[in-house]
Amino acid sequence: MKGVARIAVLYAVFAVIATAVNIGCQALVIWLYTGPHAVALSILLGTAAGLPIKYVLEKRHIFGFESANLAHDGRLFALYSFMGVFTTALFWGVEYAFHQAFGTDAMRYLGGAIGLTLGYVIKYHLDKRYVFRTERA
Repeated sequence: MKGVARIAVLYAVFAVIATAVNIGCQALVIWLYTGPHAVALSILLGTAAGLPIKYVLEKRHIFGFESANLAHDGRLFALYSFMGVFTTALFWGVEYAFHQAFGTDAMRYLGGAIGLTLGYVIKYHLDKRYVFRTERA
């Protein structure tokens, strides 16, 4: 497998891994805590669990990017995370809309998976253009 097909397959696999971690973490939070704001807390912690996993996998295997040092990697992760603000808002919006429309955990998780998929497609293009790029002389 070469080029674009390889990247698409790897990106999809990494998205599935990060999505599974995200949704699994959400389910765990809901299982452990059912109090006020449980849904919002589960979404936040699910996102926090999936983000660094996806960053490391994409940086290495999708973009083949190596940081100059730990400080550079920290700046990259911050930029990567910032690029995710808008796509995360899309993901959260779709998930919350499904929660409001259907009122069940299963449909909320489905909305989350749909929102994550849409966000990942947009995020790939943002990261390719703005985050994992080689400076031109």
